Amino acid sequence: MDHSSHMPLQAGEIIAPNVKGADIYGPDDKMIGNVSEMLGIGQNATAVIEVGGFFGVGVKQVALDMSRIDFMRDENGKILAHTKMTKVELKNLPEHHG
Repeated sequence: MDHSSHMPLQAGEIIAPNVKGADIYGPDDKMIGNVSEMLGIGQNATAVIEVGGFFGVGVKQVALDMSRIDFMRDENGKILAHTKMTKVELKNLPEHHG
């Protein structure tokens, strides 16, 4: 997926109601997970990412600092995100227990 035409979200738009459910794409531009919740607000917030699994089985939740995620809006207005972390790197993070 080419993200060059996607508009970055402004800091004030990065709030839980907007980013919850957003698909996250890795460095190879393949979807690697989605945001299940956001903890905190602003630059100090953490996104809880659901990664892995198949139809909900084997899904792992990990926490990732917002500084490691770029949120954007596609040409249809849908919010999505990009990270430089791979799916394997995310899966190797400690499991988040909320």
